[in-house]
Order: sequence, then structure tokens, then C-alpha cells
Amino acid sequence: MRCVIARFPFELTKAGVLESMKGIKPEPVTGQSVIIGRRHYPVKQVGQVITRQDRRDFSAAEVLRAMAQLGFTCRVVPKAAPLGILSPMQHASAMLGTPVNA
Repeated sequence: MRCVIARFPFELTKAGVLESMKGIKPEPVTGQSVIIGRRHYPVKQVGQVITRQDRRDFSAAEVLRAMAQLGFTCRVVPKAAPLGILSPMQHASAMLGTPVNA
């Protein structure tokens, strides 16, 4: 499959990505990740290995799009859940403060 990462065209195949990532130890995942084999790799690490470019040269979105098109499972960091809306009674209690146990 032809894809463009950091303004450069690449011919990527699923087998080629699997071969490139063979023997590469995954870094700790703190954000978006790609599951290759049974391992979770950070997106930027995968992009660096398959393109041989510096991580600053491409975006995670470019690599995620390419990996998803090849059939790899991609994980995106979920956004924080919104805080629950307080009922009028909970809001009043919060404004008065919590009782102090003596």
C-alpha cells in the first residue's frame, strides 16, 4: 500500500511492517499506540522504525492512518470523562463545605 508520511511516499505492507518491528523492544506507551503481533508500540516508535526518519518529521496521525489501513489495531488515548453534574443539594453542600468530624 502506498502512503505518504512526512511528505515522502512509502510502499508499506503488513508483512513488511511485521518484519521491520521484529526484535524491536517496545518503549513504554504513554499515548497513542499500535498493536503489532502481541506487543503495544508507541505510534512514533513505529513510524521511526518503518520510515527511518526522525520522530519530529512526522505526526502520529499519519502513522495511525497508515497502520489502520494495513489492518493493525490502533489505540487512541481516551479523553478524560467529563465531571458529573451536581444536583442542587450536592452543590449547596459543596458550597457549605464538608462537615468536620471532631
